Amino acid sequence: MEILHLGDRLSQFAERFRAAMRTKTHDTSHYGVAYLSGLLRLQETRTYTAISREQGLPMQNMQQFMSDSPWSGPSVIEQVQTEVSVHPGFQEAVLVLDESAEEKGGEISVGARRQYNGRLGKVDLCQVGVFAALVTPQVWLWVDGELYLPESWFASEQADLRQRVGLPDRHPFQTKPELAWQVVKRLRQRGVPFRAVAMDDLYGRNVRLCQQLDEAGIEYYGDIPANTTVYLDCPRLEKQLTKRGKPAQRNRIVAQHRYQVRDLVKHAPIEWLTLTLRPTARGHLTDRWGRCRVWLVDGERVYQRWLLIRDTSRQLTFSLSNAPVTTDLPTMAWRKAHRVFIECSNQNSKSDFGWDELQAVKYRAWQHQLALTILASWFVAETRLDWQSRLAQDPILLAQYETELLPLLSVSNVRTLLRAALPLRQLSPEEATALVVEQLGNRARSRQSRLNKANPPVT
Repeated sequence: MEILHLGDRLSQFAERFRAAMRTKTHDTSHYGVAYLSGLLRLQETRTYTAISREQGLPMQNMQQFMSDSPWSGPSVIEQVQTEVSVHPGFQEAVLVLDESAEEKGGEISVGARRQYNGRLGKVDLCQVGVFAALVTPQVWLWVDGELYLPESWFASEQADLRQRVGLPDRHPFQTKPELAWQVVKRLRQRGVPFRAVAMDDLYGRNVRLCQQLDEAGIEYYGDIPANTTVYLDCPRLEKQLTKRGKPAQRNRIVAQHRYQVRDLVKHAPIEWLTLTLRPTARGHLTDRWGRCRVWLVDGERVYQRWLLIRDTSRQLTFSLSNAPVTTDLPTMAWRKAHRVFIECSNQNSKSDFGWDELQAVKYRAWQHQLALTILASWFVAETRLDWQSRLAQDPILLAQYETELLPLLSVSNVRTLLRAALPLRQLSPEEATALVVEQLGNRARSRQSRLNKANPPVT
């Protein structure tokens, strides 16, 4: 019965957000509802053209809605955050920060430059976003994000390109950690619940970001490189003089026990526990976890943190945390282990909602795509949480697989059920012929363009 009503659930869900997809002068919300349905139901090629064709709408109108229409993507995202903040399924969630890079074919897309692509592990022409995912072991979803604009985009000679892609005149350059703090601060102000923030070493080794989180009273778990220097005793800073008798720029650090974190396992009094945290596709997540208190130095500042160590039998990983000294090790390990779900959230956004097929050239198009991707993710998460709370697992299947717990429905599972409730439209022979002719024409024009570039006319 739930499957039969899934189409109605999507219609009622989309209705809640229609007001945020209207402009001051036009009601364009039906394009947003259609685009959301396309993201959720199409299995691949979730482009403006494909979604418009599936929904029976003019492609030019859909492209205008996504690229140029002044409806507010951030308002849609804020409404999702408001709904998430009161949902009981996220009261124990962890907020995870990460970036995601998408390959681009040219530098005219907003933010596109040759920069590090973490997915490929190399420098490549790509567009990078900084994202925040709210995660629990049951569900995970993007709840906010910001486009990273490399500093070269703010050069004076890029003024025409900035205007072409619609960047606001006063848009500042911000580093990825600065964007991450902007997102966290915004979520905190809007009352989105999270017990802690987890982040990889790009953010975890950023002293300023960690200090901002600490000053805001936000518990964090930030990965750090294995060669990070820490102290087991409280360091003393001594003023130094140069050879000319002037104060040196740096103080001399005096401490008896100075180590790189990878060497601490041999020298520090570490508290170790073997913990089984949750079931996984391969059985159970069981690792050895350790921790000890360490001191760090940042300029004139000397401060103490937890060093959290995870031993997976294959490698040791290290994190710093400002968790209260009364926090027990199982709680710290539990919160730190949530970081893996950002990978799940990133992958869902790409494989299930088409983020890696993003066509955004303009800044507004990137914001609109993010808003509707977050909206699609929230629909699936809300559906999964509702079914988990109301529907018991089938005892026949539990007996058949001889298990006490069945795997949770995945994002892909919900999308498959939605296609059963709202089948994709079948092309007529005439529509299929027109589509093939269009594709052949595009390929012919592309081939001719490459030939023209390879063999320019002689003047």
